Amino acid sequence: MKKHGIRAALVGLAAVLVVGAAGCGGDDNDAGSGGVQTGGATSAAVSGDVTVFAAASLTESFTQIGKDFEAANPGTKVTFNFAGSSALATQINQGAPADVFASAAPANMKTVTDAGNADGTPRTFVKNQLVIAVPKGNPKDIAGLADLTKPGVKVALCAEQVPCGAAAKKALDAASVKLTPVTLEQDVKAALSKVTLGEVDAALVYRTDARSAASDVDGVEFPESASAINEYPITLLKDAPNKAAAQAFLDWVLSDKGMNVLTQAGFQAP
Repeated sequence: MKKHGIRAALVGLAAVLVVGAAGCGGDDNDAGSGGVQTGGATSAAVSGDVTVFAAASLTESFTQIGKDFEAANPGTKVTFNFAGSSALATQINQGAPADVFASAAPANMKTVTDAGNADGTPRTFVKNQLVIAVPKGNPKDIAGLADLTKPGVKVALCAEQVPCGAAAKKALDAASVKLTPVTLEQDVKAALSKVTLGEVDAALVYRTDARSAASDVDGVEFPESASAINEYPITLLKDAPNKAAAQAFLDWVLSDKGMNVLTQAGFQAP
């Protein structure tokens, strides 16, 4: 009887240990499946809407990143407002509700931070470089910036207050090329569309935008673009309606998964 009692006690103790171990394992699994993956780290689960104001040149990359983020975080919904960085900065400073701002240049981000609307210090997450977008096959045989001044060549540029326009001015100045565009656009996608629609013969756009429209345009590289590389900063906004999910999205952008999407699109690491 005594041996039987000892055996029963040992069996009972083993059962308690097994249950305890299972409980700990269950907690780990819950955190792994419901948490936010940020480059290998896991944080508490998030939910709700995230509104991201992002430069037009980020359209394709951020759209994919948003889908990936939602898939990894059920219960979240990412809504984007893509436009020229200067217009987005103005909207934010005028009180437009947003959680995250990703600008195509530090100057436009500075208008937001100077107004006290950024939460923390913005972080540069990618860089981008200009190319000359031309119709497929390059019918005007454009090989560099000087060719944009040839008689009969119609060119679209971004307005100077827009990051792609400011970069274009730097590149043209570096090449000592004086150019009169037929149109000035408010974001890089609008400038690119002038080429794809056949309204102009060339446009100065980001390398990433030319790549996204590779079925319709060719991107002509030119050396002066190295003088006009744009840095892209990103920040959480002070009055973000959903700060927890906004921070999780920002972390996802900066993670290996987010950066892989961006670099595959042609963005450069900072």
